[in-house]
Amino acid sequence: MSFGLDEKVALVFGAGSCGPGWGNGKAAAVAYARAGASVVAVDLDIERADETRSIIEQEGGNCLALKADVTKAGEVEEAVARTVSAHGRIDILHSNVGIGDMGNPIDLAEDDWDHVIDTNLKSIFLICKHVLPIMLEQESGVITCISSVASLGVRSPELIGYNVTKAALNHFTRTIAIGYAARGVRANAILPGLMNTPMIYHVKGHVAQYGGEEAMVSSRDAQSPTGKMGDAWDVAHAAVFLASDEANYINGVILPVDGGLSCGI
Repeated sequence: MSFGLDEKVALVFGAGSCGPGWGNGKAAAVAYARAGASVVAVDLDIERADETRSIIEQEGGNCLALKADVTKAGEVEEAVARTVSAHGRIDILHSNVGIGDMGNPIDLAEDDWDHVIDTNLKSIFLICKHVLPIMLEQESGVITCISSVASLGVRSPELIGYNVTKAALNHFTRTIAIGYAARGVRANAILPGLMNTPMIYHVKGHVAQYGGEEAMVSSRDAQSPTGKMGDAWDVAHAAVFLASDEANYINGVILPVDGGLSCGI
C-alpha cells in the first residue's frame, strides 16, 4: 500500500516550525506533498510557511504559503478562500495549532489563559466553520487535528491551559466525526506523546522546569516506554495514513502516537 494522495489538496494550518528542525506541522505538510498532494501551508509567521513551501518545491512538489492568525475569523476565511481559488477544492484539513503557557490557575494571567483558549480551541471552530461547507459540497474530506497525550491525563499540572484545551479538542473532533460521517467527511485526532520537536524548547518556562536542555531531553527520553522521544515524522506519517483512501473507514479516532506512553495513563 502506498497511501498515495495524488490529486488531493491539503490545507495545513500551523505548517511552519517555531525553531530549527522539524515541527509537527512542517513535517506533515512535507509528508503530504511527498505522498502526492498539493499543499497550502499556513502559518502565523509567513517566513516559517515560506520555509516549508521552499522545501516542498525543491523536492518537486506544489505548495502555496499563506499567513493567517487562526484566532481571527477574517484571516481564516481568507486562507480558505485562497486555497479554493488556487485549487478548487480542499480534501485534507490539517490543524497543527497549539500553544502552552506554564502556570496554574493562581499564577497564570487571565490574558494568557484567554490566548491559549483562543489559539488551541477557538481556532479549530473557525477553521471548520469555513472548511466544512466546502467538504460538504464535495461530499468528501478528511480533518486531522493534532491534540496531545496531555489530553488523556495530567502529566504536568503547570500546563493547565494546554491540558484542558487539548482534551476539549478531542471531543470537538469526535463531534465533527459523528456529525458529518453520513455526508462523506471524516475527522480524527492524533495525540503526540513525548516528542523531540522545536516546540519543547520554546514553551516559556519549559526548559527551566527541567534545569536545562540536556536534562530535559534526558528526562523525556527516560519517560518514554521506548527509551527515546519520538519526532515530528512519527506524527506526519500517521497523518498521511489517516488522510489516505486506505483509512476511509477510520473516523472519530483519538490516536496516540507516543511509543505506548498513554498505556500507563
